[in-house]
Amino acid sequence: MKILVQKFGGTSVKDEDSRAAAEKHIAHAISLGYKVIVVVSAIGRLGDPYATDSLLSLIGGNRSYLDLREKDMLLSVGETISTAVFTNGLKKNGIAAVGLTGQDAGIVTNEDFGNAKVKRIDQTAITRHFKFNDVVVVTGFQGISENGHITTIGRGGSDTTAAFLGASFEAESIDIFTDVSGMMTADPRLVDHAQFLEVVSYREVSNMAHEGAKVIDPRAVEIAMQAGIPLRIRSTHQPVTNTGTLVTHIQSQIEHYRLVTGIAHVPNLVQFRVEADPVMQEKIFTLLAKRDISVDFINIFPNQIIFTLPQTALENARSLFEKLAVSYSVIENCAKVAIVGAGITGVPGIVSKIVTTLVDNQVSIHQSADSYTTIWILVAEVDLKVAVNSLHTAFLENEK
Repeated sequence: MKILVQKFGGTSVKDEDSRAAAEKHIAHAISLGYKVIVVVSAIGRLGDPYATDSLLSLIGGNRSYLDLREKDMLLSVGETISTAVFTNGLKKNGIAAVGLTGQDAGIVTNEDFGNAKVKRIDQTAITRHFKFNDVVVVTGFQGISENGHITTIGRGGSDTTAAFLGASFEAESIDIFTDVSGMMTADPRLVDHAQFLEVVSYREVSNMAHEGAKVIDPRAVEIAMQAGIPLRIRSTHQPVTNTGTLVTHIQSQIEHYRLVTGIAHVPNLVQFRVEADPVMQEKIFTLLAKRDISVDFINIFPNQIIFTLPQTALENARSLFEKLAVSYSVIENCAKVAIVGAGITGVPGIVSKIVTTLVDNQVSIHQSADSYTTIWILVAEVDLKVAVNSLHTAFLENEK
């Protein structure tokens, strides 16, 4: 039995026209002899009645009095509604299909409500339904705990659901359908000359997703990479023959050598510089974690730590440092820019080129760090567009 997994996000199931476009991709896969596991997100975005953020607004958002288990009860409803509506459309148009909740589909998680981890997938139900159906539609984002509680697996969880199902059933491909044609070298809303990427590596896409590219959840990429299953990032509204961006183990798949694959960014950050000895550093990081403050872009020195936080965590962090009576400084309105590419590993001159490009464009660097495939810089948010565009020109346009 040949299996494909196709995941359709909120904008791909938001109305009848979008669902009809999605159905064409499913029908095409069936015509090629595949059984199809379809994973759907909640319908639409904030403002649409059954979108996740709309459901959250019913209980006051993050000011809710519900505990995390009770909140998962509510938030799981969006995908359940979407699955029923989508399955109804398939059946109406003569496609043999069945809809399953996460529980029905055998997705078993732990009880880390709101961010549950998938422990295993019981294949029994889906395998049984494929005897009589060409399509099994599964709720994304949700599962069931060993104790029978509904759980959700975090934002981007529908991508993760699709990846786990693909890995479990050894699918030939996991196709992530969205409202863009595939992976781009930068955010096209910020960079006019952003280019379409036909092939990228798992690691490059994962790094770009972690650093602000919103087309796919990085957890899904990691799962597919471990299972060795190709991913495709595709557009729901383009022809069925348009296969989007292929995400794979790469180098042999790349037609030409490239240093940099893409430029990603994360806005709305603040940078803290805190004077602290090693004992105080440990205490600070422990207390930040207890306050549920996510720390990023960390540089540690014997008597100082530098890191970034989301702008929304600014006052919470300030109050902590004042309570600890430590000396600190803060730069608000920052943005992180990530230069991502498997080709930069071990190549001299990359950092020099970054610095020269930004200096020539009057962009100051507040902080930097690097790994094998990614170099990060922190800039003032007012300089973000200039920084991303100038780096894109230097590495992805002039290098062609």
